[in-house]
Amino acid sequence: MKISTASKRWSALTYIGLCLGYTFSTLAVLSHWFMIPVAALWVAIAWRFRWGHPRQRASLRRVWPWSLVPLILWWVYLYLDDSFGRLDLGAVIFHLQAGMTEHGGERRVFAAFAFTLCCILMLVAFTWLVRADHRWRLWERVGAIFLLAFNPLLFGLSQRGASAITQGDWLRQHYQPPRIATTPQTRPNLIYLYLESTERTYADRETFGNAYEDLAALGRRGTVFEGIKQLDNTGWTTAGMVATQCGVPLIPAGLMHDNQFEPLDAVLPHTRCLGDMLNAQGYDLTYMGGASTRFAGKKVFYEGHGFDTVLGRDELEDDVTPPDYLNDWGLYDDTLLDMATQRIRELAGDASRQPYALFALTLAAHPPFGNPSQSCLENQGEFDGVDILYSVKCTGWLVRRFLERLDREGLLDNTLVVISSDHLSMKNSEWPQLVTAQRENTFMMLGQGVPAGKRIQRQGSMVDVYPTVLEAMGFTLETRAAGLGHSLFAERPTLVEEYGLETINDHMQEEDALQSYMWKGVN
Repeated sequence: MKISTASKRWSALTYIGLCLGYTFSTLAVLSHWFMIPVAALWVAIAWRFRWGHPRQRASLRRVWPWSLVPLILWWVYLYLDDSFGRLDLGAVIFHLQAGMTEHGGERRVFAAFAFTLCCILMLVAFTWLVRADHRWRLWERVGAIFLLAFNPLLFGLSQRGASAITQGDWLRQHYQPPRIATTPQTRPNLIYLYLESTERTYADRETFGNAYEDLAALGRRGTVFEGIKQLDNTGWTTAGMVATQCGVPLIPAGLMHDNQFEPLDAVLPHTRCLGDMLNAQGYDLTYMGGASTRFAGKKVFYEGHGFDTVLGRDELEDDVTPPDYLNDWGLYDDTLLDMATQRIRELAGDASRQPYALFALTLAAHPPFGNPSQSCLENQGEFDGVDILYSVKCTGWLVRRFLERLDREGLLDNTLVVISSDHLSMKNSEWPQLVTAQRENTFMMLGQGVPAGKRIQRQGSMVDVYPTVLEAMGFTLETRAAGLGHSLFAERPTLVEEYGLETINDHMQEEDALQSYMWKGVN
């Protein structure tokens, strides 16, 4: 059956209009229902100016639009935006260099196929329009330049390239190597819980309901730090860990990584991090996470910075019961925290392994939909598969239950507990509300010597966590600073308080000296 010229024309124009509507609603962070009025407006303009009408065809010559490659690049950007919310080019570069083995984003593979298909259909529709309407042959050449100039993906790449030329050293000048002046008489144990994407923004009950209530209850038992913002290059899990443990943003190695076809063999080898400091003080260090530690360089990072034991999905899944109780990323949080409890019991019962520090990472609130565990389903009721607030509440409830169990068993004696998000959340079901909120990370402490019910309001960032944790453990730092971080217990202003986020991020785009310092010795 032959398709009429009119059907081809309006099908192509309508589809292009829907693609424009999707792009507009994505960039403006609006509901994708807005793509329909945008498409309708586009079709109305096409009808008014008779775009694609047979009378507008001046030649039968088959031309190829100049805009095909720029359009493909825009579809790449739209896919990344749909996956993460806001494009973080540093995260893309780091993951490509550190390795993406055993990632849990299988659901995004289908999305990649869908975006590829949509891209191909648009290229076909646009090529038809350019060939069918001689006016578009000129317009699209100008449009190709516009598409290249305003693509956020290419804009970010150009800024990365500029840093290699400008050779900035502003951050390097503010970097202070950590130096311990005095140690506490009794070195406390440390339990550090990273809550995947569970930012403090969710504490706003008017907007997000009771999703954060269990974490708020824990905060009332200890000290809560408010105003912890997110610097560039600290917005993914490994980067959040680096910021809180090394006091620096995770500026990717870039061209300092000699063999671009092999994963990194070290992460920040020239930087002294919390693990290095505690290892030198005789701590037994353990990291536990439900996902594979081979993903995004976590295993390389921890093993390279003083950790004795690094456990992830590969090491733990054989002990999971039942054996198929796993999600796309790995272990559910109830399983992981049960294993962490057993690990703490073993460490606390072995004098030769004390003091100890255990770092653990949850998975429940991982975007876009979360991975709530079976125990949360039994506690909270049915999960609709989409609502991220369900998974945020699940995270808080499991962590509260975990700490209450340790407390009942006397395993929190002489122990500092630190709870923080790893980074602000990426795109999820609450994205429109999050992007309009005053967002901040979770950071709180509990334990002996930590004042209960205290709230410290400071404008800081995750790099300030590093010296703050050391001081909370009783260590005295020579300058009350470590890396780019300043202790939030000190009166000295943080970099965010002194210069502001925008200024620091602007300097980071030009920074070369700190990158060279941190990555000195990488393969």
